[in-house]
Amino acid sequence: MADWNKTRNFFSQQLDRWWRDCCVAGGFLTRLPFPAPKDGAGKGALAGSSRAFPVIGAAVGAIAGLSLMVVAGLDLHPLACAFVALAVSALVTGALHEDGLADVADGFGGGETKAKKLKIMKDSRLGAFGMLAVVFSVGIRAGILGGLPSPGMAALALIAAAVLSRGLLPAVMAVMDPARKSGLAFQAGTPDQESWVTALVLGGLLGFLFLGPGGGLMALAMAIIAVAALAWLAERQVGGFTGDVLGAQQQAAEIAVLAAAAAAL
Repeated sequence: MADWNKTRNFFSQQLDRWWRDCCVAGGFLTRLPFPAPKDGAGKGALAGSSRAFPVIGAAVGAIAGLSLMVVAGLDLHPLACAFVALAVSALVTGALHEDGLADVADGFGGGETKAKKLKIMKDSRLGAFGMLAVVFSVGIRAGILGGLPSPGMAALALIAAAVLSRGLLPAVMAVMDPARKSGLAFQAGTPDQESWVTALVLGGLLGFLFLGPGGGLMALAMAIIAVAALAWLAERQVGGFTGDVLGAQQQAAEIAVLAAAAAAL
């Protein structure tokens, strides 16, 4: 009986920890009404909850995928269905990642020095580079989704892309330094090895589940390449990562996963 109680308490504690991590991660990554943790979410809380990023990605992808299936049932053109799904995804996340992509494009494209680039990235105004980056991101993703053989496959690809693209972000936070000594990236903290490895493995496994072994492996490899390329660019441009850089990496990884899905499905 004592052993059973210990086992039950252990799993209860683990479930509580996972739920807290999902609430912290979901409260930041989405506009969904996740309850705030009772003990608050101060400095380092986001890094501590980062293992739940793929879980939140699965929720975002599932909502977007469901919306795609619903509008597909109305016999809309596949491209229109794809745009609706991406619009729903942006609504769920508050266009958090698209905003980061736009800021990175404006900063990297318009600034001459590190300080100038970071200043532009903090500016809430949208420039030409940022607008084009978002247009290209949405257009490429919609084009890929609209070209998949069926709405069901498009929905699975959406979920896989949402999961894998977010599952890679904790590793970036762990291996790169923040570009600023203030701001989101600095306040988020550094994920420990357990957190970023869990996020990476969980993201990979869910990707394999939705895309199959071959498609999942291709998607993971292409997403890693996309994220690593932007990490290299960010290191050269601003000397580290910011919240905007993470958003741009998520967008690049999502495009990479969808491209892999189109090749595999």
